[in-house]
Amino acid sequence: MAAAAVALAAASLALPPVPAGAQDSNCRPHHPGGVPPAITRPQLAAQTRTLCYEAFAVIHSGISRTPLAAAERLTRASIQRARQVERDDRFHAEDALPEDERSRLSDYARSGYDRGHMAPSGNMPTPSAQAESFSLANIVPQNPGMNRCLWEGVESTVRELAMEEGEVFVVTGPVFEGGNLLRLNGRVLVPTSLYKAVYLPRRGQAAAYLAPNEPGLAWRAVSLDELRDIAGIDVFPQLSPAVKARAMALPEPRPSNVRGSCDNLPDAAPAPRPQPPAGPDDGDGVSTTLILAGIFAAVMVAALLRVLGRR
Repeated sequence: MAAAAVALAAASLALPPVPAGAQDSNCRPHHPGGVPPAITRPQLAAQTRTLCYEAFAVIHSGISRTPLAAAERLTRASIQRARQVERDDRFHAEDALPEDERSRLSDYARSGYDRGHMAPSGNMPTPSAQAESFSLANIVPQNPGMNRCLWEGVESTVRELAMEEGEVFVVTGPVFEGGNLLRLNGRVLVPTSLYKAVYLPRRGQAAAYLAPNEPGLAWRAVSLDELRDIAGIDVFPQLSPAVKARAMALPEPRPSNVRGSCDNLPDAAPAPRPQPPAGPDDGDGVSTTLILAGIFAAVMVAALLRVLGRR
């Protein structure tokens, strides 16, 4: 809807980049150097609020009624703790946001879109942190074919990266491109793409996964500079220009095919079907068919002779 794009562009073009979480020291542990993402596209800056949670921080837009960025610091220890937390799906509206800026459960009902986590519930090291991750302030409308396949693979791969590296900073969010954006229930803006940016302090390297919000396995790695130009957010402002300009080699996502969601996708190779072993004379089953036909004919002839013999 063109109106959605107009609403998203409501802020003054004179606004400078906004370090949305700078005012809250409780958010600092979630950002490298304590510096939060900066909004570089003024159209995104209107009605933004920072929400600090136990294990992540969110920059929320009251116009899109979604997060623009969800920041996390993942460590080997936090991932190990998260693996012990049982998932409890209790999505809820965010009471900390003004009512007209928050999304509602009814916005997603029968929409055809998943309620897609930006800071994944699988990263949460405690039950209370996991409960916070189910706030709709941490959720965007996500295509089920993407959320349950490729994106699940991206999230799992980043967790493995944190286990290998010991520490990884992550920022995840939506991309809104074009003038024909959709809204769920006339309220919640649907992303055209999603990004997940990672920074490895030990290596001093960074890059972002970028994928369209649609079924398939297509994704590409982009530098932080390219991500800023696409998404309108400088996810790690304190990093050097050299680190932002170069995209590190990202691990290939390995989806676990949750509930068969990776089957029959546009970019997925079809699973090979098992074939029965061929015998030495079993060319495409033709010889076997002839043998069976011969046996059947012999049985019929013998039955006919028995009938004739009784006459």
